[in-house]
Amino acid sequence: MDIAVWMEKFDQGDVRALSKIITCLENSNGLIPDAVKPIFSRTGNAYRIGITGPPGAGKSTLVDGLCNLYRKKQLSIGVIAVDPTSPFSGGALLGDRVRMTRVGFDAGIYVRSMATRGTLGGLAEAALDAADVLDAFGKDIVILETVGVGQSELDIARAADSTVVVLVPESGDGVQAMKAGLMEIGDLFVLNKADRPLADRAVQEIEAALDLKREHAIWNPPVIPTIASRGEGLDKLIDALDKHRITLQESGALEVKRINRRKERIRQIAERELRRRLWSDPRLRLLDKNVEAEENPFAAAHKLIDDFLKG
Repeated sequence: MDIAVWMEKFDQGDVRALSKIITCLENSNGLIPDAVKPIFSRTGNAYRIGITGPPGAGKSTLVDGLCNLYRKKQLSIGVIAVDPTSPFSGGALLGDRVRMTRVGFDAGIYVRSMATRGTLGGLAEAALDAADVLDAFGKDIVILETVGVGQSELDIARAADSTVVVLVPESGDGVQAMKAGLMEIGDLFVLNKADRPLADRAVQEIEAALDLKREHAIWNPPVIPTIASRGEGLDKLIDALDKHRITLQESGALEVKRINRRKERIRQIAERELRRRLWSDPRLRLLDKNVEAEENPFAAAHKLIDDFLKG
């Protein structure tokens, strides 16, 4: 079916069309069809929540519980669960989606697994486009769950309005080491699996690590113990997310964050397009000759760029 037809169905609220367009974006390699581009001017209504943290922290179970609580508030939710990339197919391994046991039967919840495809920031590049598509589709809440690769997940802080860092009691001894990574990006901190030994101590260590961040800030990141597998503590997390949203709105920080996110997306798209045009330029077939003839790689690179810009 032609993409323009899928766009018509998308505007009518067809979930199959939503899936088709997200697949198109995933496989487009940055070359988004003109028919799809108008979607991106219809965003800005959904509230975006990022869920990140180390592997095994229970992020997917937490997302599963959050979705069910938001549905009780009659809110529509879209979830982008970024999974590791299969070494065979290049697709997502679907681990996160398997663990979200309840949301798949609710028509008001849309879950999409995406492969990282080599992205180091914890988010697939197409995940940012998919978040916009879910926003334009009319979702009230868009949740982005990262693959959980440790401290390299800083992309989520730019992609989300509220960033939730999920830790477990065993993370306590590593909190100091995480200060430069996960501890810096979180707006809310969840200590999941809080029924495990040393949970109280872990909460205290996270609180202590956050003291410096809390100075001179409009928002003090809370630490919320949860047992996501039993749904315990998730109501407090929802309340904290609501309070964070209100704080951002009243301070004007939400608008600033969204403007900065849009600027960053424009920069990323421009850089991606420039790279594509540069390396597809037929004049770059002379690259091998330039390497052989020019000992200085900086001079050779500058010459390639100058020749490209002149053209």
